[in-house]
Amino acid sequence: MIKVDFDFAGVCLNQDLQTCEKEMLLAHELIMNANGEGNDFLGWRDLPLQIENLLEIKNVAKKIREDNEILVVIGIGGSYLGARAVIEALSGAFESLKPKKESPLVLYAGENLSEDYMADLLGILQTRDFSLCVISKSGTTTEPAIAFRILKKALEEKYGKDKAKNRIVAITDKSKGVLRGLANENGYKTFDIKDDIGGRFSVLTPVGLLPVAVAGYDIEALMQGAREMREVLINDKSMSNPAWQYAAFRNILYNKGKKIEVFLTYLPALQYLSRWWQQLFGESEGKNGKGLFPVCLLNTTDLHSMGQYIQEGERIMFETVLQVKNNNKKVDIPYDQENKDGLNYLLSHSLNQINKIALKATQQAHIEGGVPQMRIEVEKIEEKTLGAVLYFFEFACALSAYALKVNPFNQPGVEAYKNNMFKLLGKI
Repeated sequence: MIKVDFDFAGVCLNQDLQTCEKEMLLAHELIMNANGEGNDFLGWRDLPLQIENLLEIKNVAKKIREDNEILVVIGIGGSYLGARAVIEALSGAFESLKPKKESPLVLYAGENLSEDYMADLLGILQTRDFSLCVISKSGTTTEPAIAFRILKKALEEKYGKDKAKNRIVAITDKSKGVLRGLANENGYKTFDIKDDIGGRFSVLTPVGLLPVAVAGYDIEALMQGAREMREVLINDKSMSNPAWQYAAFRNILYNKGKKIEVFLTYLPALQYLSRWWQQLFGESEGKNGKGLFPVCLLNTTDLHSMGQYIQEGERIMFETVLQVKNNNKKVDIPYDQENKDGLNYLLSHSLNQINKIALKATQQAHIEGGVPQMRIEVEKIEEKTLGAVLYFFEFACALSAYALKVNPFNQPGVEAYKNNMFKLLGKI
């Protein structure tokens, strides 16, 4: 389902990978035996086996689909990125412009503090039937808390308080926190976020599954893909384990002086999957003065903005390419009798084939320029494959962080800017 390929690394890693085997085994055992730092946040590990609430999620999603043109997902970081990654990957590029949509359009709030963005969103919601899905363990994270207050008021003004409460779903802590209190007081439909699952590892909980189901996608297939990937990753205790390979590769290069991992895709549909990956690894490893700096780029677009630096700038980076083997659609290059643009030589190629040739050419150029590259290949973009990809990166991230000797599941540095902001705003 997932293949990790080092043939394009540009350096021989066989000996290094063999040396890493004991390190990966130790990290693997820390995950499976729950005896490493942050072991009270390993609930994500067995999520693919926990499918008992899928029917309830699907039923709530069905009701939202029947009554709404828009669902606004309110959350930040892991509270929205996973769902958006899956929805954007599966949606057509111009899905929102279709005159008749079978599913509500999923929009997002609480991931920024832009007044213009909120004003534009409110303007759209005035003319459409909408519901809210607010996601927060505490209910006090500044960005989503502000967004929820504003959007709840708009919802109540449009439908009245009694009807508005039936258009709000709260995904929050089971028993504590401001949002849980509001949900209990007002009778919102709720789903629980378990204490042992952090936000960036929550995509396979209702946090990700409900918005994905509302958007019309198969959450059972998503979980099946994750379940099959889990079976592979937990049982293979060797360097043939793809998560071991990926974690070992990135740590080998980090120890050789590489400081930046550039995560590349060649499909616009995967841009938010890249951003989900970026948060996952950035928050999990960037602590104690350690960790690769994760950067995500989209080619061939970014070849025309960042390609020069990657080719000839400082040799401080390596690339991880997520490649999709089979595309879902096909567009051929048309014949032009005049051929003034000189493109008739491409008639034997589809756009997808040209895209793959661009990937191969870039790969060769960057390796020759001293930028190691690894390829992670999947068959195609579909729910089952995406479930496998999400679980793969979660498991590999935990492995990699433990090998780096940092706690994969905390984020103490995030509080620094919050405390400064509260002081400047006069809260403390």
